[in-house]
Amino acid sequence: MALPLARFGRTGHLSTRTIFGAAALGAMQQDTADRTLAFIAERGVNHIDTAASYGASEDRLKPWLARHRRDVFLATKTGERTGDDARAELEKSLERLGVDQVDLIQLHNLVDADEWEIAHASGGALDAMIAARDEGLVRFIGVTGHGTEVIRQHLRSFERFDFDTVLFPYNVTMLNEASYRRDVDELLALCAERNVAVQTIKAVAKRRWPREPDRMFSWYEPLDDAGAIARAVRYVLSNEQLFLNTTSDTRLLPAIFDAAEGDLTCPSDEAMQADVNAHEMRPLFNELTPT
Repeated sequence: MALPLARFGRTGHLSTRTIFGAAALGAMQQDTADRTLAFIAERGVNHIDTAASYGASEDRLKPWLARHRRDVFLATKTGERTGDDARAELEKSLERLGVDQVDLIQLHNLVDADEWEIAHASGGALDAMIAARDEGLVRFIGVTGHGTEVIRQHLRSFERFDFDTVLFPYNVTMLNEASYRRDVDELLALCAERNVAVQTIKAVAKRRWPREPDRMFSWYEPLDDAGAIARAVRYVLSNEQLFLNTTSDTRLLPAIFDAAEGDLTCPSDEAMQADVNAHEMRPLFNELTPT
């Protein structure tokens, strides 16, 4: 068995539909990060998604990228909103990663209305990333977001610029909200029309932590039951338009990859609701969050 592949939108890259979410490396020591990257390479992952704000993630990737840069589609993000700050953060990311170019730069969590206006204004982060693309520092430009309003803001973003990729939360608890599902369906139709790559996050999220554990590998509590994880993965990947970004809890990577390599038939609504009830799953976002 092997991880399924698909064209990553108009980029043309044949990406594994499970993308390694490199936030997982943010708090790791280098030797642990090296073992993690060796594992994802062994499983065939050829697409890595990181961000300037993910702790030491970009630094941890650097030694591995020195040997494997040509093996992966490399994406990072900037959370800055003004053009000068976004350009400076991108240049720092390139230095930290040890590369001359990233395949994809994404405007990170662009949901807050005021920040959205700054980023899209003349001289804002978007203009700076377009200039960076024209200079060859990046190849493609995307936008990401969290929270319940993210889809509406992504749709607004497409009125300003023809982004190459989007990223947003997608799991059963969020899609159970009728208004969010309608927004998602509208965005997916637009992305299909424009050949925009669609990345999803929080596939295996259970809920926010009811109490802070002694050690957290993720800011939210993930599912820990193999069957429920498999159904959550299939819930996403059964839609051939979607890519799944893995959780920052690397202990779950084997179960996620195993599920992605298997039958991707979508679980029934009854099976998914049974998981919601049995594992006390709750939506992560009841309002906008900067996480």
